[in-house]
Amino acid sequence: MEYENLLRSTEGPLGIITLNRPERRNALSLELMLELIRCLDEFGGDTDVRAIILAAAGKAFSSGHDLTEMVGRTVNDYRRIFDVCSELMQKIQSIPQPVIAQVQGIATAAGCQLVATCDLAIASDEATFATPGVKIGLFCTTPMVALSRAVGRKRAMEMLLTGRMVDARTATDWGLINRAVPAAQLQAETRALACQVAESSSLTVAIGKQAFYTQVDLDQPKAYAYAKEVMTMNALAQDAQEGISAFLEKRVACWSGK
Repeated sequence: MEYENLLRSTEGPLGIITLNRPERRNALSLELMLELIRCLDEFGGDTDVRAIILAAAGKAFSSGHDLTEMVGRTVNDYRRIFDVCSELMQKIQSIPQPVIAQVQGIATAAGCQLVATCDLAIASDEATFATPGVKIGLFCTTPMVALSRAVGRKRAMEMLLTGRMVDARTATDWGLINRAVPAAQLQAETRALACQVAESSSLTVAIGKQAFYTQVDLDQPKAYAYAKEVMTMNALAQDAQEGISAFLEKRVACWSGK
């Protein structure tokens, strides 16, 4: 199906999604978010796609919610917008493939939330990040969920209460992104990371991604209890047996995805 606000393509084992509202700084309109959920669902069900890159056209990665949709609406309208936004963020983390943000420019409010939600993120050293809702009377409460889990309480509160911009170097130090690279190298570095992820068993990666998000908010005894059961079942998989055997036999593994 065609998309009005996105570009969708594949490059070998990689799925590429590009936010395509550059004239609106890739603001996350309700329509764009619904399209992005649908696109992630499509890639999520495609076993040939081993990793997904989320990029954006134009100078901005995403300026957050489309503020033209945030004036004079009913309570149900606002609930619909934030319901869909929450569904989108959870969709990113629930599909089996890792999603890697390729951040070329500013990412603010729900755009910053999008970066914080992705499994991995590579940014241009020119990119900046902020949750400035407090400055317009609308606290970035839903972005806070992903942000606080990425950078920790004190740093998240500083961003949320001041709305100040954080540069790419600071975002790296704080754990909001994995690393910042020169703008000219952004696409190549992101694809190199995605391809490295795509080399592993798709089953193993999917098991690991699901397990990571399940255990991360559990207390340590519960996390270990859960993790040991997951690892036990993982060890029984064909790909685990193949990978271990290949390592012992000093050969390249042949993954089956089973």
